[in-house]
Amino acid sequence: MTDKPVVLITGAAGDVGTALAETLSKDYEPVGIDLDCAGAAYACFECDITDEKSLKSALKKVEERFGKKLAGVIHLAAYFDFTNEDSPAYHAVNIEGTSNLLKGLSTFNVAQFIYSGTMLVHAPAVPGGFIDEETPLEPKWAYPQWKAKTEALIEKERGDMPVLFLHLAGMYDDESAVPTLSQQIARIYERGIKSHLYAGDPNAGQAMVHKADLAEAFRCVLDKRGTFAEVETILIGEPHPLSYQTLQNELGYLIHGEEEWPTYTLPKTAAKAGAWAEEKFEPAIPDAIDRGEKPFIRPFMVDMSADHYALDISKAERLLGWHPRRFIRDYLPSIVDALKKNPLGWYEKNGITPPEWLRLAEGKPDAPEIARAHHDEEFKRQHRAFLWAPFCNLALASWLVTSPPLLGTVSYWMTLSDIASGALLAVFALLSLSWRMSWARWVCGAIGVWVMSAPLIFWAPTATAYLNGTLVGALIFACALLVRPVPHLSVLAAEAGQVRPPGWSLNPSSWLQRLPIILLAFLGLYVSRYLAAYQLGHIDGVFEPFFPGTLAGKNGTEEIITSTVSKAWPVPDAGLGALTYLLEILTGMMGSQRRWRTMPWLVVLFGIMIVPLGIVSITFIIIQPIVIGTWCTLCLIAAAAMILQIPYSLDELVATFQFLGRRRKAGESVLRVFCFGSRDDPALVTEEDCIEEDPFQNAPGTILKETWTGGVRPSLGLTLCCGVGVWLMFTPLTLASSGIMADANHLIGALTVTISVAAFAEVARLLRFFNVLFGGALIIVPFVAETDAVNMGAAVLSGFILIAASLRRGPVTNRYGAWQSRIL
Repeated sequence: MTDKPVVLITGAAGDVGTALAETLSKDYEPVGIDLDCAGAAYACFECDITDEKSLKSALKKVEERFGKKLAGVIHLAAYFDFTNEDSPAYHAVNIEGTSNLLKGLSTFNVAQFIYSGTMLVHAPAVPGGFIDEETPLEPKWAYPQWKAKTEALIEKERGDMPVLFLHLAGMYDDESAVPTLSQQIARIYERGIKSHLYAGDPNAGQAMVHKADLAEAFRCVLDKRGTFAEVETILIGEPHPLSYQTLQNELGYLIHGEEEWPTYTLPKTAAKAGAWAEEKFEPAIPDAIDRGEKPFIRPFMVDMSADHYALDISKAERLLGWHPRRFIRDYLPSIVDALKKNPLGWYEKNGITPPEWLRLAEGKPDAPEIARAHHDEEFKRQHRAFLWAPFCNLALASWLVTSPPLLGTVSYWMTLSDIASGALLAVFALLSLSWRMSWARWVCGAIGVWVMSAPLIFWAPTATAYLNGTLVGALIFACALLVRPVPHLSVLAAEAGQVRPPGWSLNPSSWLQRLPIILLAFLGLYVSRYLAAYQLGHIDGVFEPFFPGTLAGKNGTEEIITSTVSKAWPVPDAGLGALTYLLEILTGMMGSQRRWRTMPWLVVLFGIMIVPLGIVSITFIIIQPIVIGTWCTLCLIAAAAMILQIPYSLDELVATFQFLGRRRKAGESVLRVFCFGSRDDPALVTEEDCIEEDPFQNAPGTILKETWTGGVRPSLGLTLCCGVGVWLMFTPLTLASSGIMADANHLIGALTVTISVAAFAEVARLLRFFNVLFGGALIIVPFVAETDAVNMGAAVLSGFILIAASLRRGPVTNRYGAWQSRIL
């Protein structure tokens, strides 16, 4: 027994329970019950409040030691998360647990039952307004909804026990804060894009309360027990919240020394779509998902981003004599200082999954700050060194605005496009002069793509207008995105030294790996641009050395590029091919030799332009003689250039997808890594993997050899398959094949060449087994189609050659990590 009034606290071992016990211990005897009392500095009895027998046993121990008279019961125990999922734990802990508690207390003499509620059960105010205890209950998501249900249960089952509901603001202390604020701090600390975006009213804010002031409010309630109505509600918190924008600016200054943190309003539809996508792409880490850490921002939160909670605390002042003595603005420096001193510890204390780059700490609290400071300084240094690039874009902007009258562009839409593009480019090029506005470079790059596309979309009336758009657009793109520093690269990706994927003997993103693609793209560009000039009417004819057309006055090339197939496109299809080749050149030059892990999105985009479009090219080659009845020499050259690019791009795609898979298994967000890059597990990386390559220091012969070999090595069998494929495509000329037999030969031949060339890449050797299927089809076709003995024999022989030549893998001289087992 004790001479002090006894106060029972549920959820006693938590942060709030511990702070309460410390505050109350001078005048009261705190007694706790909790699921786990480890670390409790006062009398605490373990029990599960969802289990009526367990709770009853704990209350029996309280009675035996402290008696039945309780000055107060402070009910803190509750289930809480930020996911908005209607978890069964809400009902089990909040409803069943509270009901069990009320039943167990029925034999006690309780002077005051105090329930820890939330201000979020009330309908929000608008900025400038306040809520009070009479504001209607309108909880908007799972947590406050269950809080409101629990209060209704307490009021119904309290018996004659007086009840007071404290509707509390978001809590903080000297080092941590309510999740909404701590997440905001983390976003700004990490300099993520989301730290600059907000979908609500930036003037809205949410009231806070310091943990010490919160504990003092509970003490005031106990001191005033017996003076309240049987059921009373009181709001507790700072009356005047800091707006979201004010917090942004304060935190930006405290963390990064920036006077104003730019915050841009994002449409709610876009914000919800982004939150949904991030949620779907997050890895399934049970402990993280249960805490609502990954991701924190959910679509339902976007709808509440303009909610304003300023509190009228006049009732607390009148009934309790309580008002806050601590204010969040004064404690932000303390919270930020704790973050800077021990980032990993701060993230853990606030229940937030730290960004991957914080693992650079290696047990040293200051290591992440050093790494990020180095990254920021290097970013600024490179920005200063390449300031000529945005100035060049300013010059190109003036060129665009003045070019229509100078170049004689008579098209209204082309003129409007050039002037508007030039004006926009001037604005965003000016913005990109600031290193803080590096995002503007992406807009400049997008303008460059538009300028390259406009002559096709508006069917440029002159060759000068087409050439102007192509060259100026490419220069804009290059000055925006091909120069350093790479914008929005994660600190972890930038600071990690790894160049080569673990277990690989070559770097798939090296310049020598990309050079063949770029050279072949130039060949395709020149051919496609020439064909586009004819489609646009800039030249009167096209050179065709071999194939006559079936229409009078047109050769094979002219007939194909003006056929119904070509005209089905809303723009000149040859011009679209030229644009694709030009983008391949530009994106091929973009990024460092680490881009397989620093810019996965770029590698995938690069691969999409090559592999799927290579398949489209071969499709056009297939349909030329079948649908149109003739050939196009220049089209064959352009298609060959596209197809030959495929094997040179596959190893980089494999390395990137392997990397994304490893990061997903490690618990990182695939979407975040895809967009901003990351690093591999240091345990997987060797010293050799971090050696920066400079292949252009070698002799010219060595450079030439490594450029065209690398991870691409044609085997004898694949070369033979290519020869058979080309032979099959030309059997209408060599064997006079016709009808179904000719079409089958052409189709199978074209597919064989495509698959065989793709299988030149060592990582894609498995593709050669498709040739076995093509060989089998070739053996069957002569027996179901009418043909002569010569064509039948040639088809059957070609089929057996394809099958036999595809069985052996051929030499594989490089190592590809975990992918090695798939190279059969």
